[in-house]
Amino acid sequence: MKPAPSSGCAVIHAGVATHAGKQGFNYFTGIATETVGSQHLCMHLLNIPPGGRAQPHRHNQHETAIYVLSGEAGMWYGDDLREHVITKAGDFVYIPAGVPHLPYNRSQTDPCLAVVARTDPNEQESVELVPLPDHVTS
Repeated sequence: MKPAPSSGCAVIHAGVATHAGKQGFNYFTGIATETVGSQHLCMHLLNIPPGGRAQPHRHNQHETAIYVLSGEAGMWYGDDLREHVITKAGDFVYIPAGVPHLPYNRSQTDPCLAVVARTDPNEQESVELVPLPDHVTS
């Protein structure tokens, strides 16, 4: 899909395509500079497979907002990924710019589905992988 003109609206139809993120997950293509010409945000649908885990990463200069649609996820975050939170369907998650994090699906049988929005319109441009600390086991 070509970017929409600055005065136009655009629709990304469900299930059109997916793309692989540096974080190790596949994302359903959504709103981004590459798809609709957005200038300040991106929004995608993320399906974390059963037992799936991202690569530890951060988004320098960009905030992230997540809404969990179904399933249950955990996330290590902060300096050396020392902090941990658990989220479930209906929860909102906010990740400040530059904060390292590592989300994972807590279930070995059910996927976790979430809407992810970020202030990086290029979606993958600000992704910076960080080392996995020895203490992280999930």
